[in-house]
Amino acid sequence: MTIRALDLATGPALALRSPDVVMRLRRMGASFPTRLSFLRSLIRRLAASSTSVRRPVWEMDDAGFGHAVYTLTLGGYDYSLVAFSCPLPDDQRSDRVIAEAWDTSYVLYDGVPDAAEIDRLRANAPRQEAGRFGPRDLVLSRANKSVRFFEHVADSLAHGRQPDRQRLGEVGYLLRTTAVYGNGKFGIADRFVLAARGGLDGPFQAEMLTVWLIREFSHDLVEHVARCRAPDTFVPLAQGLRRHIGVGNSTGLGMAPFLANHPVLLSNWVLARETALARMRAKPCLDAAALGRLADLWRQAALHLDQWSVEDDALMARILRLRGEWIEAESWIDPARLLATSFPVASLLDRSQSLSVDFQELLAALLIELAGREIDDLADGMAAAREGAFEPGMRIMVLRKLLHDHYGWAMAIAFEAPAETAQFWYVSEEKLEPRLGRRADEPGADLELPLDIARQVQRLAVDLADAPDGQSVAAFLADFPQHRHVVRRIQTTAAAPYAEIRDNLLSDRCLPIDMLRCKLAFFGASKFDPRSDRWTRITLFQGAPTAGEIAAGETDDCWLPVLP
Repeated sequence: MTIRALDLATGPALALRSPDVVMRLRRMGASFPTRLSFLRSLIRRLAASSTSVRRPVWEMDDAGFGHAVYTLTLGGYDYSLVAFSCPLPDDQRSDRVIAEAWDTSYVLYDGVPDAAEIDRLRANAPRQEAGRFGPRDLVLSRANKSVRFFEHVADSLAHGRQPDRQRLGEVGYLLRTTAVYGNGKFGIADRFVLAARGGLDGPFQAEMLTVWLIREFSHDLVEHVARCRAPDTFVPLAQGLRRHIGVGNSTGLGMAPFLANHPVLLSNWVLARETALARMRAKPCLDAAALGRLADLWRQAALHLDQWSVEDDALMARILRLRGEWIEAESWIDPARLLATSFPVASLLDRSQSLSVDFQELLAALLIELAGREIDDLADGMAAAREGAFEPGMRIMVLRKLLHDHYGWAMAIAFEAPAETAQFWYVSEEKLEPRLGRRADEPGADLELPLDIARQVQRLAVDLADAPDGQSVAAFLADFPQHRHVVRRIQTTAAAPYAEIRDNLLSDRCLPIDMLRCKLAFFGASKFDPRSDRWTRITLFQGAPTAGEIAAGETDDCWLPVLP
């Protein structure tokens, strides 16, 4: 089954993959970054402006402790990353959200901070959630060193040699962020401050800019430490290796409910991606240049898979299978065959259905990459001004039809089976972060978050059964006020085909890692490295142009990172 959507850029309606296929947790958990990922959008914006990054402040001691400021101009506004590096005992270094101290901390500042503002941030940024922030503080972040790798790189450069290639491939970052907060959290600026500014108006652009600048800081910091250790023998990072060093990230359960809590935003993200894929599918032919690019991207993906290894047995088994499938399927892209094939992209996509979901999603991401600038306009529609308004005047017959048309997946779940309600979502009192509990073993189910969308839909359907068709929603809710939340959701998602995760988030089969990977792929993450089914490590901006390359005119060409 497919849905059709009007593609304003090309005129005719395009066949899009069905939400019943796309919005399943297993497929969401096989997501790969694409050209529409948020960090890629940021790189294109920076490149279009030939953005130059300045470093007006660098106050670091020989051990690399102190502060620095990085400033750039984007869309007519100045932004500055204010970075602080502090000594941290090993017994205090933790990626967990309950940590209270970090190697480095950051604020993305609106403008260029003077000495007084730097002093204010020095007193607050290292405290993170416990600090005090204001409307000129746009993003708050912190990161820890990958200690052994940081030391290896610093020691190598100090002694006149480049870091070991294998170790660089295994780690890929010097610093690993444990949080990147935006959108008004802990007193920083609200989203509306940036929503109308060119350059940072797309989803998570301020956060991506922060991480990109943290990457620049990490390169400068390790070189500074190395130079101070041995100024006579020091050598800087080779450009190819510098480009391959990204920023690590540890992400856990706190991110997972975001997708369920922002259904219209999620739909906009997925709709943009699916429309890009549908545009490619609709191409009647590919020319020789496109076929050459297809072969290059195929080889890039193969190298990326070869360089992607994880400790998680389940994911490693999937990677090994995907490597084998990718090698065997390379014969599919024989130029002579594809030149003689009508609608070659559609042929490739249809043929992929016999292989793993991981293969299907990697192929989809590759074909979106092949589209190049043809699909860049779709990034402009990936934000959401609001999540929809409640319509109290809607008649019950209309609401009932919306439920029937869009929530059949929810009605099919057998909630009487204990396995379908085995888990519950709640917010921890200690850190105010989402958590997932086992209903039979843990207390707290009485404080459950309303992420049981399918169960809410079923309960609504029971009470709707005897409601008159002509009754208003307002009148119905006067008798059944407990359904107001799900009624508003059904009304809101009627025009957002990819709004709902079409699986039961309470089931014992629900793996939060699938939601995490989906969201992180939209950010542009790669090298997913799960540490359980509830948290993962990733790499951001690995292979992306550095600040120097952007200023020199480098463009966006960093789909899947490959160590040179």
